[in-house]
Amino acid sequence: MDRRTSVALIGAPTDVGAGTRGASMGPEALRVARIGPRLEARGLGAIDGGNLSGPANPWLPPVDGHRHLDEVVFWCRAVHGAVLQALEAGHLPILLGGDHSLAMGSIAAAAQHCRALRRPLRVLWLDSHADFNTARLTPTGNLHGMPVACLCGHGPRPLVELAGRVPALTPTELRQIGARCVDEGEHHFVHQAGLEIYDMRFIDEVGMGRTMELALSGLEPGAHLHVSFDLDFLDPEIAPGVGTPVRGGPSYREAQLCMEMIADCGALASLDLVEVNPSLDERNRTAEVAVEMVESLFGKSTLMRRRQ
Repeated sequence: MDRRTSVALIGAPTDVGAGTRGASMGPEALRVARIGPRLEARGLGAIDGGNLSGPANPWLPPVDGHRHLDEVVFWCRAVHGAVLQALEAGHLPILLGGDHSLAMGSIAAAAQHCRALRRPLRVLWLDSHADFNTARLTPTGNLHGMPVACLCGHGPRPLVELAGRVPALTPTELRQIGARCVDEGEHHFVHQAGLEIYDMRFIDEVGMGRTMELALSGLEPGAHLHVSFDLDFLDPEIAPGVGTPVRGGPSYREAQLCMEMIADCGALASLDLVEVNPSLDERNRTAEVAVEMVESLFGKSTLMRRRQ
């Protein structure tokens, strides 16, 4: 983990980019699960700045392949500003979503910050989906299925330009882990773009440990590691409260290993925690699991043997 003394919790209570209502309640579910106090128990200062404000979800059909584009742009700009401000103040920002379209704002901020400091950036995208749709490819128009494409320069101008440079990310800066539900057109576009994706078949074949070694390999000294964690990355048996669950995801222990290895690399500098949907959950179970995973990202470990 980046040696910061404080994390900044940034709530973004919106489901405007999603196809299912309810992720707007995610920030409060994570607070009910005591994310702030549990991070403070790890020796960190947790600064909770409350929630950002933005337009309500109008729940309208797509226009030219995008649902709620203006509203998503507003929310992503708000997230971009808050995350950039936290980074410039020396905090480690944790975005409490909200749906995954918000990552366009947070990652654009991380990219802009790293560019200003001439610091290498690596993004780990933990998700059951590739999120590489475009207006031409999308079956729904939902923008939470497009953030990776937009960050790589394929999307509407207000979103691809959030970082002040197009593209905000290159495929070499991105590693996707856990994909198991990719649309047909999206599948071809992912290969055309050259994204590095460690899907569930790969994880099944080589194991989570080897997968994470590869995903973190080549991380340069002083690199800024951004983790974008969609809770549907996890198998719905352990995290049912998400809008787009996909069976066959990582087990609890596999996910813990993923988080522990990220912590071990010492480069974590910003985090998205998105798609917690309390309306689909069981007694806040998914938010509780999310916070347990975040504790592991910040050093909590089950390791009993001495580290090498």
